[in-house]
Amino acid sequence: MAHSLRTTAFIAVLGASHLLFAQTPDASVVDRIKDEGLNHSQVMQTLSYLSDVIGPRLTGSPSLKRANEWTRDMLGKWGLQNAHLEAWGPFGRGWQLDRFSAQVVEPQDIPLIAYPKAWSPSIGHPATAEVVLVNATDEKGLESLKGKLKGKIVLSGDERPVPARFTSQGSRYTNEELKAMTEPQAPRTRGQGGPAQAGPRNAAPNFRAQMALAGAKLKFYLDEGAIAVLDGSRGDDGTIFVQSASVPPKTVAPASPASPPSSGAGASTPQAPPQTRPTSVWDKSAPKTLPQITVSSEHYNRMVRMIKQGVQLKMTIDLKATFFNKDLMAYNTVAEIPGSDLKDQVVMVGGHMDSWHAGTGATDNGAGVAVAMEAVRILKALNLQPRRTIRVALWSGEEEGLFGSRAYVSDHLGSYPPPPPGAQPSFGGGPQPNRGPLTKKAEWDKVSAYYNLDNGTGKIRGIYLQGNKEVGPIFSEWLKPFEDMGATTVTIRNTGSTDHVSFDAVGVPGFQFIQDVIEYDSRTHHSNQDVFDRIQGDDLKQASVIMASFLYNTAMRDEMLPRKPLGE
Repeated sequence: MAHSLRTTAFIAVLGASHLLFAQTPDASVVDRIKDEGLNHSQVMQTLSYLSDVIGPRLTGSPSLKRANEWTRDMLGKWGLQNAHLEAWGPFGRGWQLDRFSAQVVEPQDIPLIAYPKAWSPSIGHPATAEVVLVNATDEKGLESLKGKLKGKIVLSGDERPVPARFTSQGSRYTNEELKAMTEPQAPRTRGQGGPAQAGPRNAAPNFRAQMALAGAKLKFYLDEGAIAVLDGSRGDDGTIFVQSASVPPKTVAPASPASPPSSGAGASTPQAPPQTRPTSVWDKSAPKTLPQITVSSEHYNRMVRMIKQGVQLKMTIDLKATFFNKDLMAYNTVAEIPGSDLKDQVVMVGGHMDSWHAGTGATDNGAGVAVAMEAVRILKALNLQPRRTIRVALWSGEEEGLFGSRAYVSDHLGSYPPPPPGAQPSFGGGPQPNRGPLTKKAEWDKVSAYYNLDNGTGKIRGIYLQGNKEVGPIFSEWLKPFEDMGATTVTIRNTGSTDHVSFDAVGVPGFQFIQDVIEYDSRTHHSNQDVFDRIQGDDLKQASVIMASFLYNTAMRDEMLPRKPLGE
C-alpha cells in the first residue's frame, strides 16, 4: 500500500427496506468454498514463491516483470483464461540493487543496519570518507557549510528519539472498535496499525514546506560535492522504513500569459518568478542526484551523538545498482474465469504486486495478491460456473501513485481531463481531483464491482462501502456465513490510498475490506521487515474464502450491484 489509510465517517443509513434487494448466499456453495480454502489452501505456497523466491518487486524492475510472468502462468495453470500482461506507461526506468554495505571504520568498526533508497545511484567503488552532521532547519542554516562538504558523507538531520514500547506492536480490532466504525461521526482511532499520527494528510501545508526544504538540502549537498547523504529511519529495533530516493526539483520558467493591451510606449508585462517542480526519480530524464541511504534509528543516533561528542567518524560505503532504460513500460497481470449468460458483465478482484525493496513485499502487498489468486483458484477448483465473468487484476505502480490501476481504469472504464500544467501533485497517493466531465469507455457500465485487499496480513473483519449505502444490506447478508470467523462489520465509511480508489473515482463500485491491523504500521509497512515470517497464515486463508464468496455472489446476482451517484 503506498500510504497510511484515511477514513471519513458518513452517517450509516442501511434501512430495513433495502433488504429486499439482498440475496441470501447459497449455503452449500459457501460450505464448499470454506472447505477448499481452509483445508486445501495454496495461499501460503503462492505467497512464499512470490516473496521468498522472486523477492522484492519494485515497479519497473526485472523482479516485478518476473512476478508478472509467474502469476500469469500460475493463473493459466489453474484454468483461468486470457491470462496476459497489459502494458501501461511509459512509467520510467527500472532499478535493481546489486551490492551494498555500510559501516563506520574510524575510530572503530561499527557495521550498520542500513538500506539504500530505491533508484539511488551507485557510488562507483567502495568509498571511505569523513562523516559530517548537517542539522540545518532552514535554507539559511546551510550557508555556513559552503565549501565544507566536498568528498564527505552527510548525516542529514539530528538524532530521533526512540521511546520504549510498553504495549504490543501487533493488534487486532476489538469489538468496540468495529462497532464504532458503524456509528455516526465515529472518531478515527486507528489507521493501519495504531493511533492516528500527524503526517501529510493532517498538515498538508507543513508537509509541502518540509518537502521543499528537503529538496533544497539535497541540491545543496549535490552542488557541494558530497559523496552520499544518510538519514535515520522512523522505525526502531532495527526496523527500517525506506522508500525512494529523491532528485533536486527542477527550476522552470512559468508559462507566459497572454499579453495585455499595450498602455503606451515602453509598457511591459511583469514577469512571474521561476518555479520549482518535483521530478520523479524514476523518470528517464531525471536530474542527477546523490546516493541516498536510510540507517536504523539506533545506529544513526549513535553516529550523531559521537560527532556531537567531538569524535571524528569515517565511513566506508559500497553501493552498486543497475538502472534499466530499455523498456520504460510497466505491466499489470490480468486473467479471467469466463461467465455464462451474463458473461459480458464483469466482477473484478485484485491487489498490487509491486513492492519496495528492503523487504520482500509479503504484507504489502504479496498478501493481497496471494488472496486474490487463491480466491479465483478456489472457484476453479470447485468448478463453480459464474454467470458474470470474474477477472483478477494484479497491479503494478501502486506504491508510486496507483499508476497501474489508474491506467487500467483509464483504458477500460473512463477518465477525466488531465490536470492543467503546473498543478500541484497529489500527496495522498490517489488520483488528482476530478476536473471536467467523465469520458466513459465501453466497459464502464459492465463492471459490477472491484474488490481489493491491501492492508497487510490481517484477516477480514468487514468491508468499507465507500459511501454506497444501497449495497450495505447485500454485503451484510454475504458476511453472515463468516460471523464465526470474525467478519461482521459493514461501514459506510470511505478508506483510501489503494487501488479500489481508481475505480471509485470514475463511479464504478470499488471496495476495500476491513482487515486486522496486526503489525502493519508498527513493523512491516514499507520496511525491511515486510517479509514472509510476519504473515499470519490462518488470516490469509480466512480472507481467501471470504473473497471467493463475495466474487461468486456478485457474479451470480440477477442484477449488478447498485451504484452511488457519479461524483459522490
